[in-house]
Amino acid sequence: MTEGSPVRHLIRFSVPLILGNLFQLSYNMVDTIVVGRFAGSAGLAAVGTCDQIMNLLILGVSGVCIGASVLMGNFFGAKDYERLRAEMRTTVSLGMLFAAFLMAVGIPLAGVFLGLMRVQPEAWQEADTYLKIIFLGMPFMCLYNIYAAALRSVGDADTPVRFLVISCLINICLDLLLVAAFRLGVAGAAVATVVAQGLSALLCIRHVRRNVPVLCFPWKTLGIDRHLAGKTLSYGGLTALQQCAQPIGNILIQSSVNTLGVSAAAAFSAVRKIEDIGLLPGRSISNGVTAFTAQNEGAGLHRRTREGFRKAFLIEFCCGLLVSAAVLLLRRPLMTLFTSDTSIVDAGVDYFRIIGFCYVLPCLTNGCQGFFRGIGRMGTTVLASLTQISVRVLVTWLAVPRMGLAGVGLACVAGWSAMLAWGLPWLIHCAGKQGRRGAA
Repeated sequence: MTEGSPVRHLIRFSVPLILGNLFQLSYNMVDTIVVGRFAGSAGLAAVGTCDQIMNLLILGVSGVCIGASVLMGNFFGAKDYERLRAEMRTTVSLGMLFAAFLMAVGIPLAGVFLGLMRVQPEAWQEADTYLKIIFLGMPFMCLYNIYAAALRSVGDADTPVRFLVISCLINICLDLLLVAAFRLGVAGAAVATVVAQGLSALLCIRHVRRNVPVLCFPWKTLGIDRHLAGKTLSYGGLTALQQCAQPIGNILIQSSVNTLGVSAAAAFSAVRKIEDIGLLPGRSISNGVTAFTAQNEGAGLHRRTREGFRKAFLIEFCCGLLVSAAVLLLRRPLMTLFTSDTSIVDAGVDYFRIIGFCYVLPCLTNGCQGFFRGIGRMGTTVLASLTQISVRVLVTWLAVPRMGLAGVGLACVAGWSAMLAWGLPWLIHCAGKQGRRGAA
């Protein structure tokens, strides 16, 4: 990325990430659509509530895996394959311990988590069933993320995405079979998700064993190297903290929405899925900004860093405008994808009426976060995320009792605005410093 068109590099880097993340999101997206259509509003509310907990677990694990992938990449670049395999063995061991802990704690305490989120009685039983099945699938989720991160660390970003596409298609087929045909409700959707995750994990493991010997180790030698474990958790802890801040805040927001009743909870589940898809390109471009900035800063090309960021910021702005236009024009048809219940559809339409004009804001915050990560200011990204989600939670608690679901939309706008209020001036300061370094 140190030569050629910055825009071309950003697009080429972002497109595979968009595709991979799109299929990752489709797991629960398909669950939500099928459950909403064939299991009713209570089932839709149950899946939406459990989705917040599931996202927290996935992002926490992926954050630690990012730390592991940094170490693996260093060892691979240095051709220190013995330590690379030791890091792989340590990471898998940590992942299995974490999965065992989640199963041991999560299954018996599922009802406690749902109580803290104030789940409505109509959706309680289905949410409890869904959550327990998801906890049973934790080993598969951990293994996929570990092996996908390992493959990316040795330069193979395509294989994990390919396997994710296959498992997503399996998930869709199983959803239609178990929920639509056999009428197993949210339990069928949960089983479909776990089976699909298990397949993606097994495909990654099989590929590594056959084609990537530098990452292979006998499973009977599983064990933890304390030194490597400490470095892995140190590298990944801050990233995991940043990634977990958002879903923790969403859980608190979900608990407030749940007080409005099943219809509101179901509507919130639907609008979250629409937003996740709409904001996906901006988030992927943010990762491209990080890679572009890191490479050019490492090469001492500070002016090129600023040029690339300016163009990326413009791309983010255009993405935000397109998302706003699409949501405002199609908000009712999009909601009817999930349910035919007019009360749920109307609640989602009201939400988008508030927030629909403002999707430029999260795209700009993504651009800022990508730049800060690229210049190594990880503490700034954590503070920015905490600012955004703290304001969102506070405004949600104040606005939802008065405005209903539309209050959550107002809270999102307030959170993004608060993040940009200090993030943009600080970014200008940091970018100016990088520019002075380039002039020197």
